[in-house]
Amino acid sequence: MDVTVAEFIRRTVLKVPRSHIPALLQAWGFLPAARLQALDVRPLKEAIAEAVVQLCQENSASIKEAAVLDIVYNHTFQNKRVWTVYQMTKATGGETDIFDFTAFKRKFKRRIQSSLINVTINFKEFEDNAIWIRIAWGTSYTKPNQYKATYVVYHSQTPYAFISKSINRSNLPLLCQALIVASNYGDIREMELRSHCLDSLKDIVFKRYSQTFQTHHPKPLQERNVAPENVDPRLIQEDKSEKERIQRVNQEVFGDGPQPKLEFAQYKLETMFKSSPKMVNVSERESFRCLVKFSSPHLLEALKSLAPAGMADAPLSPLLTCIPHKARNYFKIKERKGVLAAGLVSP
Repeated sequence: MDVTVAEFIRRTVLKVPRSHIPALLQAWGFLPAARLQALDVRPLKEAIAEAVVQLCQENSASIKEAAVLDIVYNHTFQNKRVWTVYQMTKATGGETDIFDFTAFKRKFKRRIQSSLINVTINFKEFEDNAIWIRIAWGTSYTKPNQYKATYVVYHSQTPYAFISKSINRSNLPLLCQALIVASNYGDIREMELRSHCLDSLKDIVFKRYSQTFQTHHPKPLQERNVAPENVDPRLIQEDKSEKERIQRVNQEVFGDGPQPKLEFAQYKLETMFKSSPKMVNVSERESFRCLVKFSSPHLLEALKSLAPAGMADAPLSPLLTCIPHKARNYFKIKERKGVLAAGLVSP
């Protein structure tokens, strides 16, 4: 076994929490079950890693097996990476083909390797029909960097791919070309969806997240200056009723269950305004564009907590509550008669 392969396996094992090492090695499926059962995980992790490397040497592990181990690690601890959603579209008149995993792998590899020789590509299919693709990029003069690989998670028969980029983004166009060629699509574009939680992104784009659309308008909260003593019982009842209303409206808007863990969202703002009072025609008006970004460790839960905390009126603006639905498309906001209204950009 090559010394670089041994070092890569050793470093991968060192990243795994001690309690997860047996299960991860079993999921890898490369080492014999009998040898895994005899593996002692009580010593220091450095000793465990060396023991695993010794087993791999006895079984002549190659970079292919080491890459699959890395795939299993990232599948187990997928929240350690930042994932971005990409949406593919069929060409005009295109029909959905029956998915062939072997043909997919062949087309994907051929497209990338036709432009770049020094690259390693590995695949692993998991139980949820997710195909995990690992690409370690090199250059015309250097070998592939196994420590800065790009990951793609693709569900067959769907137009969505989830990509966790490496530091070098110069190969992203080539990766996107390989995806649309292998999956028989015509185009691909990045969506405004990023998160560490891959499962939450899947819940949103696969519409596994249930949320009620807002059908009523906000009612402004009335300001009240109440003395701390001799409070009127009717005001206490009114405050209690208002809190119950906020809780009810919040439940109608966000639903009962936990929110998908979304960490980033952004709106593209485009408005037309008159730079001079004499301008009447729309063609004479100037365009103003900006990008509004939201970020939070748990964006949707943060929005959900605004009204109960008294930081916003209930219900929230549809521009915020519609994020899980609108995120499947691009955001565009137009100004019409002084009112900002959300609209989707056509594909």
